[in-house]
Amino acid sequence: MTAFLNTLGGRLAERWMSLLAIPGLIYLAALACAITLGQRHWNEPGRLRARLDALAAAPGAHSPGGVAVAAIAVLAGSAAVGVGVQAVGTWWERAWLTDTRGPVTRRLTARRRRRWEAADSAYRAALVAAGRATIAGADDAGPLTEAAERHYAARARIAFAVPRYPFWAGDRITAPEHRVWRAYRLNLTAAWPHLWLLAPDGTRQELSTARTAFTSACRLHAWAVAYLLLGACWWPAAVIGVLAAATAVPRGRSAASAFADLAEALTDLHGKDLALALGIPCDSGLTQEVGTEMTRVLNKGVA
Repeated sequence: MTAFLNTLGGRLAERWMSLLAIPGLIYLAALACAITLGQRHWNEPGRLRARLDALAAAPGAHSPGGVAVAAIAVLAGSAAVGVGVQAVGTWWERAWLTDTRGPVTRRLTARRRRRWEAADSAYRAALVAAGRATIAGADDAGPLTEAAERHYAARARIAFAVPRYPFWAGDRITAPEHRVWRAYRLNLTAAWPHLWLLAPDGTRQELSTARTAFTSACRLHAWAVAYLLLGACWWPAAVIGVLAAATAVPRGRSAASAFADLAEALTDLHGKDLALALGIPCDSGLTQEVGTEMTRVLNKGVA
């Protein structure tokens, strides 16, 4: 038990340092630069050195108690900044995955839906043109097929199906639920805890890693906002914020896609195991009949 507690304490300290303390310390350093240099003297490190020399010459800097108090204050401040940014990251994650209940989110969803429908119409028109050219043996059949593929990719960048959420991540993460329902008539929301229990440890680890990566991307977005706000006082901080945001967007999209693909793969590979565990015959794999019966059983009799 002592070894377990020591290991747990070490892991907690490591996570505290990596998630809160170190990023918070870096942000406090940027804040100190912003306060000392400002916009007018942003490229004068001499002013920063002079400020540090003045602090080092202060009487409290030679007192062990003063140094300890200052160190504790800096660590506490960095932790407070980290906790605040982590809370903003949690809010950002919920915003990415929010539904369309509010008026703003409804307008955003309607805008994405209009863009998707326009891209879908262009894709279908290009597909029909390519098909007709192929049947007729025209010379431009190849270029028309490539154009249809480009239109398909443009539509997929908006959403893989008709958008139901105001942001791309919401549609992407919930796409397996709709795809599984169309294919098997299986309510993935009700089946997910049971599939999770049946999944091998390696599969659960992959899903957890993808989910953690998505949360980390949302947290990086929160740091980007924090540095952009600091850029009002010291513009180099805004550059850091822009770079962080540019990194967080593709990371979030990649993590959302990975999690959605893994969730759908888990259903395809272990849906039969779940049916058999529920006592439902499933000799030839998942079908809509089997999925309907699974949904009825999981919903306690309600299909």
